[in-house]
Amino acid sequence: MSDSTPEAPLMIGVSGLRGIVGESLTPEVAMRFARAFGAWLDHQDPYQDCYDVAIAHDGRAGYDLVYQAAIAGLLGAGWRVIPLGKAMTPTVGHFVESTDYCAGALVVTASHNPAEWNGLKCISAVHDESGGRTEACAPPSEVAGEIIRRYHDVDFARAVHPLSVGTPNERPADFREPCLAPVNSGATAAHAKAVRDSIWRPKIEAVFEAAAKRSYIAVVDSVNASGAMAVQHLCAHFRRDEDVFQIYPIQMHGDNSGIFPHTPEPTAENLSGKGGLCQAVPNVKAHIGFAQDPDGDRLAIVDETGRYIGEEYTLALCAVSILGARQASGEMANGEVVLCANLSTSRMIDDIAAEYGASVVRTAVGEANVVEAMKRLKRDGKTVLLGGEGNGGVIWPAVTYVRDSLGSMALVLSLMARTGKAVSELVADIPSYAIVKRKQPLAQKEDATPAIERIAEHYASERVDTQDGVRVDFDAKRAWVHVRASNTEPILRLIAEAEDEAVANQILNEVAKLVKG
Repeated sequence: MSDSTPEAPLMIGVSGLRGIVGESLTPEVAMRFARAFGAWLDHQDPYQDCYDVAIAHDGRAGYDLVYQAAIAGLLGAGWRVIPLGKAMTPTVGHFVESTDYCAGALVVTASHNPAEWNGLKCISAVHDESGGRTEACAPPSEVAGEIIRRYHDVDFARAVHPLSVGTPNERPADFREPCLAPVNSGATAAHAKAVRDSIWRPKIEAVFEAAAKRSYIAVVDSVNASGAMAVQHLCAHFRRDEDVFQIYPIQMHGDNSGIFPHTPEPTAENLSGKGGLCQAVPNVKAHIGFAQDPDGDRLAIVDETGRYIGEEYTLALCAVSILGARQASGEMANGEVVLCANLSTSRMIDDIAAEYGASVVRTAVGEANVVEAMKRLKRDGKTVLLGGEGNGGVIWPAVTYVRDSLGSMALVLSLMARTGKAVSELVADIPSYAIVKRKQPLAQKEDATPAIERIAEHYASERVDTQDGVRVDFDAKRAWVHVRASNTEPILRLIAEAEDEAVANQILNEVAKLVKG
């Protein structure tokens, strides 16, 4: 079954489904994918211990078609559907984790794609049989593959009409009646409270007692999408009398219209235009600027001078925040502390971890891969504080196992409060590197294999990782290169990082020759 054309592709993969609304993404496609996801969830819960599946949308204009079709698909798979309305993806993750009987969720979003796009992200729940905390996250790659198979093969369960199995008194105890529950409008406030409570744990709170009470003005660009309301809730939670620092937001593009004021990905190019975030921060003498993507799982930062510091620094600053606070409270001595990041993330995270006696575990690219590693390490008895990727996506498991811009904001602001330093000063404290990215066309994904094998063989004397394409670490140069086939485009991605841009380009030039054979 093919629903896409070159002009209007339908992308189905580990991140869910994305397409152009009304063209490749039709109501039939959305309903079919939702039913496939619902059927997979049903297969995971054969004894009907869970009754609910949540659904939310990122607020982009024109979401209704996909949202309503997805609800119909979940009902068709026999689930009780809890609509959360407009909510960030991490808010949905937190809701699933904190709600009994919830098997998972769908989020109607195309992340940072342009306005004409939309899609569906899957979140699955992992229930601890011993009665511990439920964990929610994007399904791992093998699970995503099973959902996609069901989508293509039409191999999924169908709901039955309640009367077909008798009256309520005659139905089996495990019968799950499909229905649409009332809208739950408290999920965003609960998520914001969880972020605030995770900052103010008893041992961490003591770290701030010596600091003067500080107030911060933050300019926030939420692209008129789901992050706007969440920011208001977060700042309200941090304006309590007992809090050491307080946040006063100036909301840019938070009118809830769902109409993007600029291309929604939070990059330097999209935030540096006239009247953009980079101008607004110094104009109003704010302490920091935050930029969210439409579903609020990525965060970019602008310093007090209006300089875009890059999404790589979001994870780096959050790591300094949480490691520094734990060290100051004496908690770093308790067991082996680990951070997780994908193979394409800056080595800043390695330098930061080493400074605090922690270690970094690298994973294949993709949020689900990072989360899978974090959970595995936790099962092995490690203290896993943080995970993430260099695209501004930070996973703070104290709140949720989903990338979370709200948690990232709180961690960065708490770092500013604890140290008394401005953003520019905090960035200057972190060893800096130059990252250079290139692309090379591929006729088909399989063509990447011989090139990757040549690179691994050529650099066999260096530190080589082949779990996702090939990454080579040149420890003597404090540099690395990562080459992998894209999951979404017919290209080979080449990324190099070094202390000097010229060195990074030199490495890429050499690798490009190996790619060509």
